[in-house]
Amino acid sequence: MTLITAPTTKATGSDVRVRFCPSPTGTPHVGLIRTALFNWAYARRTGGKFIFRIEDTDASRDSEESYGQLVEGLRWLGIDWDEGIDTGGPNEPYRQSERGHIYQDVIEKLKSSGHLYESFLTGEEIEQRNIANSRAVQLGYDNSERDLSEEDRQAYLSEGRKPALRLRVPDQDITFVDLVRGEITFPAGSFPDFVLVRPGGAPLYTLVNPVDDALMGVTHVLRGEDLLSSTPRQIALYNALVEAGVATFIPRFGHLPFVMGEGNKKLSKRNPESNLFLHRDRGFIPEGLLNYLALLGWSISADRDIFSLDELCENFEIENVNPNPARFDQKKADAINAAHIRLLTDEDFVARILPYLQSAGVIQGQPTARQLEILSAVAPLTKERVIVLGEVPAMIEFLFVDAADLKIDEDALKQLPENAVEIVAAAIASLESLEDFTTEAIHQALSDSLVDGLGEKPRNAFGPVRTAISGRRVTPPLFECMEILGKEQSLARLEAFVQSR
Repeated sequence: MTLITAPTTKATGSDVRVRFCPSPTGTPHVGLIRTALFNWAYARRTGGKFIFRIEDTDASRDSEESYGQLVEGLRWLGIDWDEGIDTGGPNEPYRQSERGHIYQDVIEKLKSSGHLYESFLTGEEIEQRNIANSRAVQLGYDNSERDLSEEDRQAYLSEGRKPALRLRVPDQDITFVDLVRGEITFPAGSFPDFVLVRPGGAPLYTLVNPVDDALMGVTHVLRGEDLLSSTPRQIALYNALVEAGVATFIPRFGHLPFVMGEGNKKLSKRNPESNLFLHRDRGFIPEGLLNYLALLGWSISADRDIFSLDELCENFEIENVNPNPARFDQKKADAINAAHIRLLTDEDFVARILPYLQSAGVIQGQPTARQLEILSAVAPLTKERVIVLGEVPAMIEFLFVDAADLKIDEDALKQLPENAVEIVAAAIASLESLEDFTTEAIHQALSDSLVDGLGEKPRNAFGPVRTAISGRRVTPPLFECMEILGKEQSLARLEAFVQSR
């Protein structure tokens, strides 16, 4: 009888070793990044090690483009790793496709220790055996080849068959304490002896993933809920690896909740909300996105949603992750990102919006001294008003064009009162003699002439001026923007508006 004899790790503190091991297929998914984040935060919380490796043995689906995107995504987010891709470490190589010789060595050890045995039956034959024995077809393999005679083995070989290799599964209940879900038991017989090596000798994912974890000393496996059903199989394999001298312990497991989309369906790769780079291109900052992703199953406290990455790492406990599915709420994600934008220093904000301004063509190449001056002045006015950095170019573009090149939005024109030209003309008259062209002085002069002088309400008074200055209906604070533009440029825009009407 095969039984579980291997110990489960008791690693704590700096002995903790976790990993992130995605397959390079498609664009990084926010659910995948949430898994990386929780592993990283757990390593930083405990003082342990975070390992980043790539599972790239599926040539039909894996791509170098996706591999590059995974590395790029983690680096953009600031999720660093202690061992793994590009960083190196004592367990190189960290790409599964380069570890074939390692897996063959482990296979030989498992064969020699009696944990693997040859299996020749086809899927059709397995089904026929179940029908003949009045056994449910869905139960699959019946472990009938555990003690295959040499005569039967030779008969199969003479037919030209090549055997798969199956693991001899322990004949007992398999119980483990999930770090997120508590104690879970899979009764004896829940699954049959399963294939680890294909006919021909190629190892399956069910072998190589736990082998990599074992050889790299991974103590805690934190992964998606969809892999929960595979855990008893992995525990059975770990037990075999320990008995064969490949591993020394069974790791602890924690299964993270699903990330759901609209309609309580699992957030799929086809959903735009799942695409990491769409969020980046739209203008999320790493701090905002990671803060929100951390909330998909965890919270720092019942009444607090905004926290820094340092605070996440100081407070993260895997046992406090909620096992229930978490729904991706784009509006809440936006709000949290906006809060983190407001926490940036003006200098940092300028540095972060510059690529978006360059991409939109607002600034060509490296900014001039005057452009940097404008950016520094408008930064505190803008960062309080945007949800994502991608909104900034349209909001401040007018500050970087000459009066002659300013285009006025049709939407802005439709909102203007009938006497807009009269209002703008009065504004010109009040500003021409203004020597001190500051925010306060501009505000006072326009209030005196338009509100007190013409009797207009502030909205009607300042709306036409805003449109003439910016070409838009909504901008950062008007008077501050006029000060940034300066007297000459502001008057030129007001005069151009009057002349064009």
